[in-house]
Amino acid sequence: MIAIGIDIGGMSIKGAAVDSNGRVYETFSMPCEKGEPGEITIRKLAEIVKDYISTFGLEDKIVGIGIGCPGTLDVKNGVVEYSNNLGWNNLPIAALMNEVLSYPIRLTNDANAAALGEAKYGAGEEYNNIIMLTLGTGVGGGIIIDGKLYEGNLGKGGELGHTVVQVDGEQCTCGRKGCLEAYASATALIRETKKAMFNNEQSLMWNICPDIDMVGGKVSFEAAKQGDEAAIEVLNNYIKYLGEGILNYCNIFRPEAIVLSGGVANAGDYLFSRLNQYVRDRNYGYKMTPEVKILPAELGYDSGKIGAAALFFK
Repeated sequence: MIAIGIDIGGMSIKGAAVDSNGRVYETFSMPCEKGEPGEITIRKLAEIVKDYISTFGLEDKIVGIGIGCPGTLDVKNGVVEYSNNLGWNNLPIAALMNEVLSYPIRLTNDANAAALGEAKYGAGEEYNNIIMLTLGTGVGGGIIIDGKLYEGNLGKGGELGHTVVQVDGEQCTCGRKGCLEAYASATALIRETKKAMFNNEQSLMWNICPDIDMVGGKVSFEAAKQGDEAAIEVLNNYIKYLGEGILNYCNIFRPEAIVLSGGVANAGDYLFSRLNQYVRDRNYGYKMTPEVKILPAELGYDSGKIGAAALFFK
């Protein structure tokens, strides 16, 4: 079986043919022009997909087109109801694509697509029940139960980044305060790194990044590995909040594994060894209950495309 998997991001749209073994064929991409009406963007995308299918002679082999997109979605009807980052409102993606393409179209949240990709072909391949968290500008999430993607009522569940870990805490972009996203996203890590740098002029973080406006998620990790106390404190707090969020998911879902992706998850063993230890040390999350493995994602930037295509694979 072959499906087209498409991953819509804030800056670009990427896609590829993917087979039911998780093999990704040659990719295609197009920019998401800021300010361009969504209808125009999707019609351009449809033409690109049509040409791609024709170029590789896939007309009779494609079983469908899966699309992962950020925002609030009507997955039944293939409509993006609201996507803040893209500026799309009530955009009927499936209908627009079907003006040019006769294949079935399935739509899911981008984090759900990534979770499905990792569950079927990546870090979660050995397990039936996993949670995936994407640690980027925000915190996205995907839930796989008994090998199937759980999307909730009308496809609007799985917003794992918006569980509250600090009542009346930091303001979150969703409108609430104290969400996991406000503490465990790359955005939050950068915010706390800058605070620590301002309060510690002798910190090694200044040597790593002399320009405060250029601070990224790696700065605190690089300084902490060199023993910088300010950086270590930043990361201890980061791991605390991320760990508490993960413990919540352990206790609610009891998955076999929790998979982390995104830029922060690339920190490697410094993050994962401490995070696993934090969770093991907390009571109800592990004692007298099955252990939950915390693992790095394996598919990288292909996970969204693979997972979107996998909407058509049993």
